[in-house]
Amino acid sequence: MKAIAVFPKTREVKLIDHPEPRLERPTDVKIKILNVGVCGTDREIWEFKYGTPPPGSDYLITGHESFGQVVEVGSAVRAVNVGDYVVPTVRRGCPEHCIACEQMRQDFCYTGHFTERGIKGAHGYMTEYVVDDEKYMNLVPPDLKDVAVLLEPLTIAEKALMQVYTIQTRLPWECRLEQGGANQTCHTALVLGAGPVGLLGAMTLRLLNMDVHVIAREPAPNAKATFAEVLGAHYAGTAGRTAEQVTDPLGNIDLIFEATGAAKASFEFLRVLGKNGIFIFTGVPAPMNDITIDAGALMRDIVLENQVVLGTVNAPKIAFENGIKDLVEFKKRWPQALGSLITGYLPVERFQETVKRTDRNEIKTVLTFVPAPAAVATHA
Repeated sequence: MKAIAVFPKTREVKLIDHPEPRLERPTDVKIKILNVGVCGTDREIWEFKYGTPPPGSDYLITGHESFGQVVEVGSAVRAVNVGDYVVPTVRRGCPEHCIACEQMRQDFCYTGHFTERGIKGAHGYMTEYVVDDEKYMNLVPPDLKDVAVLLEPLTIAEKALMQVYTIQTRLPWECRLEQGGANQTCHTALVLGAGPVGLLGAMTLRLLNMDVHVIAREPAPNAKATFAEVLGAHYAGTAGRTAEQVTDPLGNIDLIFEATGAAKASFEFLRVLGKNGIFIFTGVPAPMNDITIDAGALMRDIVLENQVVLGTVNAPKIAFENGIKDLVEFKKRWPQALGSLITGYLPVERFQETVKRTDRNEIKTVLTFVPAPAAVATHA
């Protein structure tokens, strides 16, 4: 079967012929992969910055943002049926069965010996068929099949918000809406970055009725600014402006959701986090030159203003389940905006065109093993 693989030793990325997997255990599920999203992680693996093949293999099949249909199930499978649409999770627990992995929270693995499909030690989803255990399957309603490939990046925001709610129970956090009614906002949130994770994060925060401001480099008007406006959010370009100039009119900043992977810009906005605020890092910066920060000022603010800074990566099954619920709500409220996050489809044979991002209007490119939807333009 066709598969996109990276060969770290020879520094090659190519379309290969890989053996088609078979059911091996009674709880196995075989999936026909329909769509796979391309993200910055895939591009960095294709640039040989990281990515680890499975033991005994000299290549790694990439891809972790998947969507597929069940074509075969083992004798003990009860959770899914042939014909169901599914999105599998990405991370698998460590062989030591640490307390987190034992409880299916491998996103908090203590040993670091987990595997991640398409990233670390396990083949990914940029291939025609995949076999995995039913416990990693997440059922997708047929009505979501055109946007289900967005579920995995959405889970980044879903997991972050799960942690926010846990942390913020330490203080009075719930909104009081007596005067303004249901449309009143009582929390101000910044989203740093207008890529797929940032815009999906903005959508989840708008569902919570937060006053959301998407912060990106490009000045408005642009497609991403229009997207934010459709959500009832705001957009601010940072070109030629400091973090303080962007945020001073906004009052107390309660939440900052970083989705850039840019260390310098992120730490500049950490300076403007408000009292009792929480800053969420989701990006993983590539190795770069050191940056200069006023560590003393940041430390004073974190202590004196009761701030929290957290990093989050990967997501548990419950985040996928929450994401499916939110995708349903997104489609009800903002159907055109949700669909517009997928800016192009390419057949898997043309994956090389996605290795380098050249289109500034691109949000999410999807590699497909089936014909692209007629309503969505494909890249020429």
